[in-house]
Amino acid sequence: MSVRTVAADVVESAPGMMEVIVIRATVQASLFVSVLAVLLAGCSQSTDAQAGGTPVPFKVGTFERNGQPFVALVLKDTQVVDIAPANAAFEAANAAAPKLTAPADMKQLITRYDAEWKGRLASIAKTVSTAKSAPAYAYAIDTLKILPPIRPSLILNAGGNYVEHTEGIAAQQQRQGAAPEAASAATTAPGIWERKPGDTRDNPYLFQKSPTVVTGATDPIVMPRGRTNIDYECEFDVVIGKTAKYVPLANAADFIFGYTVQIDVSDRGGRGDRKMGGSDWLVGKNHDTFGPLGPFIVPKEFVRDPMNIRHTFTLNDQVMQDSNTNRMSHNIFELLHYASNILTLSPGDVISGGSPAGTNIERAEPRWMRAGDTAKCAIEGIGTQIHPVVAESSTTSTR
Repeated sequence: MSVRTVAADVVESAPGMMEVIVIRATVQASLFVSVLAVLLAGCSQSTDAQAGGTPVPFKVGTFERNGQPFVALVLKDTQVVDIAPANAAFEAANAAAPKLTAPADMKQLITRYDAEWKGRLASIAKTVSTAKSAPAYAYAIDTLKILPPIRPSLILNAGGNYVEHTEGIAAQQQRQGAAPEAASAATTAPGIWERKPGDTRDNPYLFQKSPTVVTGATDPIVMPRGRTNIDYECEFDVVIGKTAKYVPLANAADFIFGYTVQIDVSDRGGRGDRKMGGSDWLVGKNHDTFGPLGPFIVPKEFVRDPMNIRHTFTLNDQVMQDSNTNRMSHNIFELLHYASNILTLSPGDVISGGSPAGTNIERAEPRWMRAGDTAKCAIEGIGTQIHPVVAESSTTSTR
């Protein structure tokens, strides 16, 4: 009802009702003015995730400037926006926006992402991308040191999870004189992996990589002293978004924050004896610098289909691996479900989908990595790592 309508009702009413109608008109007019003020205020204030138009895609990462690390969002893989000052500027310009404490590291951002930071980063990304000039808190990526985007407490890597990779390993072993392995019927692992009727795959296989071997996406890969059979594995990784234990397969996607890149550098030289069957994952996977991560993490909402993503590895510009996540035996959701049936996953933990074909343990004439090489792992839409391969020395920096 408008103020004009209220006045007309008063004039046409009986004289005895005049006082009541005047009071009613005053209340309604006041209410109308109050509602109008609220609506106008809402239109004039920008709040998180309410800006119209197409969302601006972004990635997140950790960087260093003038010796100081900071958490940032990344636009178009070239512009790095320091979240702390960007958030302060956003809140100063938008008085109605909730006040948020900037994350001290990536784990804090991941833990608080859905409740607080998803909408706020969307607003900041839109503000920066539409600005006429870059704000003071936005930097060109080539002016910064790229740090690992996350320091995970747990890294789990899938073994033998690409069909052609496992077939290639078996073929090379047979070329070297090994007898073909007899086929065995896989069975359910109670409490860990329940098999569906007709599933002929082996059960998932995960191993641990030490978090201490993590380095950044452009840091050197160091060849350990005395070790010569150093291999590459370009891998697509899941970053856990919230605490996960006994996660049903149907709900696995809910526990993913996003995706990143890992080179699972591997020492194929063996332990020198047959103790424990000759298997030694500590030697094979955990030399310093053997776990480069990054450069970024892509939040899952910006990855349309994680199970259809190309990834390639080149050594000195020669393509050594070229595959797609759709070649995994067990997809990332199955791996998360399986892992959560064994141990508790926490925000920031990482699960790798495993290596595609093309590694040196599949090749009749292997070309191991050596000092002087350049190793490049590129995953479509996620990011690219480029590493100098160097010999270990007393002056080699691994961080």
